Amino acid sequence: MAAKLVYDPSSAVLRYACGVSGSGSNYEKIYERNPKTPHVVFSNASNCSGVAKAQNNGVPVVSLDSARYFHEMWGLDNIPRHGVERNSYDIALMTLVEQTLNGKPDLICLAGYDLWIGDWMVHRYYPKILNVHPGDARKYIGLGWRPTAKAILAEEDSVKSTVFFVDDSDDGGPILIQSASLPLSRWDNELRDIRKFAERLNARTLKDFREATEREGNTLYKSLEQVSAAIQETLKVEGDWEIYPFAVHGLIAKGRVALDGRTVYIDGVRMPQEGWQVDQFGFADTIR
Repeated sequence: MAAKLVYDPSSAVLRYACGVSGSGSNYEKIYERNPKTPHVVFSNASNCSGVAKAQNNGVPVVSLDSARYFHEMWGLDNIPRHGVERNSYDIALMTLVEQTLNGKPDLICLAGYDLWIGDWMVHRYYPKILNVHPGDARKYIGLGWRPTAKAILAEEDSVKSTVFFVDDSDDGGPILIQSASLPLSRWDNELRDIRKFAERLNARTLKDFREATEREGNTLYKSLEQVSAAIQETLKVEGDWEIYPFAVHGLIAKGRVALDGRTVYIDGVRMPQEGWQVDQFGFADTIR
């Protein structure tokens, strides 16, 4: 099976759709890299800041309130991950997206979109859906501060963020790019007691660390959460906001990215499982 371009710039101008549910900061950075690229923003939360940012920029927005949809259409108070009910929502929302773009998007960027993608959406658009993960997606899954906390307890020296292709797994799709390593030594003072406690109790998982702090009656689990959240915010600025715009405009939009199964090629060069490493390649125009 030959590698196939994710997007071929010789065919037409890239048109993308960007999903937001919150602040829209990742979307904003993608937009700012090339404001002239045609796109639409979609959301399951019409009052979120990301929608307002798109509207202020004169960008078309389509929204469908997910909580209201599932409650009124299906009588559900919890949003399902799979099934007919879930697929019906994705079909309705993406029909609006395709009507607005007058066709399927060449790329879908999930930028703080807080719904898991359903089966229908994956099957219709793969491998044209991107997402960003606040950690090394090969090792540390979870939301928010948790991947950073897991890396700290595993005695990693640094953390990095990951842009990956969304498939039907939980953040386990092929990796496109990982950010420059963010040294944890910058937080040595804040991490000193956490590291000592984890070493003394051999608490190397979040579950073990939490249970150990509960047994000993200390507040180090809360401290771990707080410092991990602070590190994750720094990683967003120095990691996510650098690699996501580059992935969209510097790699895919230029026709540099191809896939063969789960294997990613950039500039015809086979990438390792961890994808393009900014530590190695920076933001080069070519690696041939």
